[in-house]
Amino acid sequence: MPRPSKYPEQFRKDAVDLVRSSGRTIRDVGRELGVNHETLRNWVSAAKRAEQGPAASTDGVVGQVSPAEREELNRLRKKVAELELEKEILRKAAQYFAKEMGR
Repeated sequence: MPRPSKYPEQFRKDAVDLVRSSGRTIRDVGRELGVNHETLRNWVSAAKRAEQGPAASTDGVVGQVSPAEREELNRLRKKVAELELEKEILRKAAQYFAKEMGR
């Protein structure tokens, strides 16, 4: 698990925007901001990957979800939430009746 960044998210976004809009090198912008140029290069690369969206997997299948799949996923998530609620109600009822039978 990577350690948390000492730089706030907004600072990182602003630094990436500065690199892109200024036309200066990553090394120059990093020096000005007091950030290691390799760290800044990683931020710029991560921003590019995020903008491009999910990349194709090794088998060539793109990781994007179609609207029909998204709808099915949402329906299934709602169903899971409903079933978890029902399970919790049954668990509490079983505890209650077990306690009553023990008296």
